Amino acid sequence: MKRIRRLGILTGGGDCPGLNAVIRAVVKTAALRYNAEVVGIRDGFRGLVENDTRPLGFDDVSGILPRGGTILGTSNRHNPFQYPVLDADGNRTGFSDRSADAAATVETEKLDVLVAIGGDGTQTLANELHKQYGIPVVGVPKTIDNDIGGTDLTFGFDTAVAIATEAVDRLHSTAESHHRIMVLEVMGRYAGWIALEAGIAGGGDVILIPEIPFDMNLVARKIRDREKRGKRFSLIVVAEGSRQVDGELVVARKVQDPSDPIRLGGISRFVGDAIEDLTGIESRYTILGHVQRGGSPTAFDRLLATRFGYHAMETAVDGLFGHMVGLQGTKIVATPIAEAVAVPRKVAPDGDIVKTAMALGTSFGF
Repeated sequence: MKRIRRLGILTGGGDCPGLNAVIRAVVKTAALRYNAEVVGIRDGFRGLVENDTRPLGFDDVSGILPRGGTILGTSNRHNPFQYPVLDADGNRTGFSDRSADAAATVETEKLDVLVAIGGDGTQTLANELHKQYGIPVVGVPKTIDNDIGGTDLTFGFDTAVAIATEAVDRLHSTAESHHRIMVLEVMGRYAGWIALEAGIAGGGDVILIPEIPFDMNLVARKIRDREKRGKRFSLIVVAEGSRQVDGELVVARKVQDPSDPIRLGGISRFVGDAIEDLTGIESRYTILGHVQRGGSPTAFDRLLATRFGYHAMETAVDGLFGHMVGLQGTKIVATPIAEAVAVPRKVAPDGDIVKTAMALGTSFGF
């Protein structure tokens, strides 16, 4: 066992429900079980590079379990190895390597371990700091996309699916009333987990996901078949990273950001317009957007995040640095971060969930 007297914790990447639950679990486990101090690092790696920290005690985490977001703030634009350089007016003029400054903060703050909560980007950066500077890092996987290896589920995903499912339910009534095709676009980037599970839970007639490129003519055939059976409306759930067979991603815009240069968005409009042209049935589209990331976490996400926080502390005490905690089956286990981020966790086109949906008549457009 390693004596942990003082640890740092940061939240990186996009926000999601459950982050505060992890912070709370780490702080309370550290204090009650190991009499250790916790230092909160503001705005992800920005706070680590610029040594912007705050102490975290019982009062700081009291009442935050049901709160969405993160009390520490977060950022996905402050890669320590490609840190933005700003001019006097705050305009970015380039990038510089400030990883040594991040390592210096760990030394200055006398941190025995750094707990990094985030998705694949955050975990990759934390692991690189571990490799290059020997920073003792423990990762906690976070993303509504559910696309990180080393864990069966990430917290935030269940909440996002619940929100998306409610949206499908609400669109069902208006689609049926107006005899329309309603297309709902959900997040997930290059993984279709949210669309798949919310589509099934909400009774979607067509589900389009990145892992299964779709044929618009086959989607239209599904809509026509429903019309022949007297179903004068249809629900389509589409993941933002979906694309046609031999087609390209629908990109909202490209930005000068080394961590995330592509902003996905707009596939629902493309699908809605194309289906209306092919079937003659009036179509409408809804982009659910960041609503999926906000608000109070579900009970499942609160529990999973709390378990992750506790086991992050235990992993640190066990000296398993460079590892990430994750749910495998019913147990929380530690996996090397490099192994966890090596291959994104995506939907298997021939997997059980897809087969279940197809058996119920759901079309994936192939």
